Amino acid sequence: MSIACLPTTGFTHVIAFISVVREGSFARAADRLGVGRSAVSRSVRKLEDHIGARLLRRTTRCVSLTSEGQTFYDACWPGVERIVLAVEEMQDLRAGPPRGQMRIAAPQSFGRQVVAPLLAEFQALFPELSLELMLGEGPIDFAADRVDVAFRDGDLEDSRIHATLLAPMKLRIHASADYARRHGLPASVEELPHHACINLRLPNGRLQEWHFRSDERMRAVTPEARLVFNDTSLVLQAALDGMGLAQLPACVGRDAVSAGKLVVCLDQMAPDNRSHYICYLSRRQQPARIRAFVDFMTRRIRESG
Repeated sequence: MSIACLPTTGFTHVIAFISVVREGSFARAADRLGVGRSAVSRSVRKLEDHIGARLLRRTTRCVSLTSEGQTFYDACWPGVERIVLAVEEMQDLRAGPPRGQMRIAAPQSFGRQVVAPLLAEFQALFPELSLELMLGEGPIDFAADRVDVAFRDGDLEDSRIHATLLAPMKLRIHASADYARRHGLPASVEELPHHACINLRLPNGRLQEWHFRSDERMRAVTPEARLVFNDTSLVLQAALDGMGLAQLPACVGRDAVSAGKLVVCLDQMAPDNRSHYICYLSRRQQPARIRAFVDFMTRRIRESG
């Protein structure tokens, strides 16, 4: 279908359709567009009638794309994104504080321990911003997941994603003070089989390897574990409960170590080749809300060490 085949009012229908997909519901799309829900529903129906295909599956609980809808969305979104960016850039030229909605993604442990405690302070500075924090370990699709900013460990291969270094990610072997008193602590990697270990199951189903630096080279081992969890917070709690050793990012165990609840060992072999990053789509000019959030988080996380 050429542009000439689509009436001028059809662009309004396309925007309504894109908004429903991005927001996940007709009601949220209507709020985003500042119109009634019925107006959004009519626009989508008219677009479907004009195209001659069903674009959305509607139920009482959710809205999802049909295969034709997915094809149409994939074709439309890049152009609409450029329009949205242009509008945001123009809005940023107007005086006033950042406003709107932001969706943030972060790994579970880093999100709970580092990001979430800073959100109240950020919102006190920018009260007209609404935030949604999503925790998870899987890969992030900024477009499909409607994510504005993501915290991630390691580099991202997608050239469209800009990654700003927040802090080095040191991996440390943690154990409770009680476990150390009862069982001692390993003096080398070779002693790990003589200790109870707690491991993390990754989203891909594999057990997370433990990494060590030896003679300027990296070494990976997967110790036999008495306990396995798929949540870093549960690994941390098991270590606090004296159930064994766990390799965790330093930021996860920092407060417990400072309070004397956890001790660390093999620190001379702790790897230092990974980092925490804050990531967002690489754009010529970021919306003010994203710039404000990235600048704030970068400064506060670096200050906290």
